Amino acid sequence: MTDAAVPDRTKGGWALLFAAWLVALGASLAVLFVGEVMGQAPCNLCWFQRAFMFPLAIVLGVACLRADLSSWRYALPLAVAGLLVAGFHSLLYLGLIPERITPCSQGVSCTSADMTILSGLPLPLLALAAFGAIVVLLLFIRSRTPA
Repeated sequence: MTDAAVPDRTKGGWALLFAAWLVALGASLAVLFVGEVMGQAPCNLCWFQRAFMFPLAIVLGVACLRADLSSWRYALPLAVAGLLVAGFHSLLYLGLIPERITPCSQGVSCTSADMTILSGLPLPLLALAAFGAIVVLLLFIRSRTPA
């Protein structure tokens, strides 16, 4: 096997990729715990965020196993889309979006006390932080990857 065929996990890029995967995996497991164990039903926007976070956990996990630093190309669009949904959800949770355009008018409300865990940490803001961290990590990977 040549040196080019062996993934180099000693460079900082792989550690960043691994960190991004840990964030995505942790967020995915956390929402499953909140929904399935704690019994909190997700609102509509939470479902959309899950649609972006769950694939990120799989894509980044496979990229870590293969030491594929070019994975930012297909993971970044998922993370940015999730970041946009989480940003909108956070603005809604904080009351900065007028009620007339609230997408969660049926089912669980985005502003209810059920949208918090661990003594008051709001789920929408945690999702925003998770997607934001993944985007930043992927952008660092992009800057370290040759074109």
